[in-house]
Amino acid sequence: MPRLVHTREDVLPALGEVFREHGFEGASLAHITARTGLGKGSLYYFFPGGKEEMATAVLDHIDAWFETEVFAPLRTEADAPAAIAHMLEAVDRYFRSGNRVCLVGALALGVTRDRFAARLAGYFTAWRAALAEALVRAGHPPAVAQEMAEDGVAAIQGALVIARALDDTGAFTRAMARLRDRLGLAP
Repeated sequence: MPRLVHTREDVLPALGEVFREHGFEGASLAHITARTGLGKGSLYYFFPGGKEEMATAVLDHIDAWFETEVFAPLRTEADAPAAIAHMLEAVDRYFRSGNRVCLVGALALGVTRDRFAARLAGYFTAWRAALAEALVRAGHPPAVAQEMAEDGVAAIQGALVIARALDDTGAFTRAMARLRDRLGLAP
């Protein structure tokens, strides 16, 4: 039975998975229509700018999720260690314990990097800054917090790559446990 899609927002999760699986260049119209259940006409109704508009909308969707679930709590939660723990739990859920590729990271490494460069940089900059703010509130000097935040985001992204390359989600889980310790959180 065909899936009912009522709004442009309804199709974004499926589009995101197509881009995760095939990259921007490899995400053909055939892959997109198969995954979304929409015909070409419907896709172009929702995304008149074509595949680039689709990718931009998916990045907007990812940005909104990370802003709500990760960045804002890191910036505003009074209990900084709780905010950092929440970040790790949210990231684990979002990346399905290492089973899901980071689309932003994949685009940053792909040949289309320049097309989305500002968006990609903004995502990682916001994450690093929000985590550093929480680490400062947790008692770390600003320079140390900056380094820890950069190392933390890099550890998450690297763990995703290793888990995918080795087909071992345990690598992601183990890296997240080590990161939890490095960020000063009790087990």
